[in-house]
Amino acid sequence: MSSSSTQVLDHQQVLHKISRIAWQIYEEHQEAETVLLAGIAKRGAVLAELLAKELNAISDLEVELATIHLNKDAPLSEPLQISGVRGPFDGKNVVVIDDVLNSGATLIYGVRFFLDFPVQSIHTVVLVDRNHKRFPVKADFKGLSLSTALQEHVQVNIETAPFAVTVS
Repeated sequence: MSSSSTQVLDHQQVLHKISRIAWQIYEEHQEAETVLLAGIAKRGAVLAELLAKELNAISDLEVELATIHLNKDAPLSEPLQISGVRGPFDGKNVVVIDDVLNSGATLIYGVRFFLDFPVQSIHTVVLVDRNHKRFPVKADFKGLSLSTALQEHVQVNIETAPFAVTVS
């Protein structure tokens, strides 16, 4: 792995991507009363919070926030947990959110949880899509599609300002 890193999105660019994704979510769900943003812990949950703030500013949608807790290295080793909202999720418009889509494993296990309920719809959001999917999942809304080598690492900093996305 290279010891140098390259910034691919700066703070303003990350904010712009979040704003654009929020508009896309709103356009897809403008007829709905509520939308459930379920962010995968940790950075996916932070991204969900940022998207909720933006959605509240641009729309009259009622936004519910949830955090999906799962073991990203071994998703089946322990039960997935949801915090922030209580089920059932029947009839909900769900948006599952993560920071980076790499193999697709984390995102597909997050989506899988909601398949046990008769939800209205499920969409997926990622800030960065690396295009290395091993699972049949796609990002419905993405900030950036980035072709990288498998050995490269994409680091998303959205937990504290200034936000940035770097590749090393």
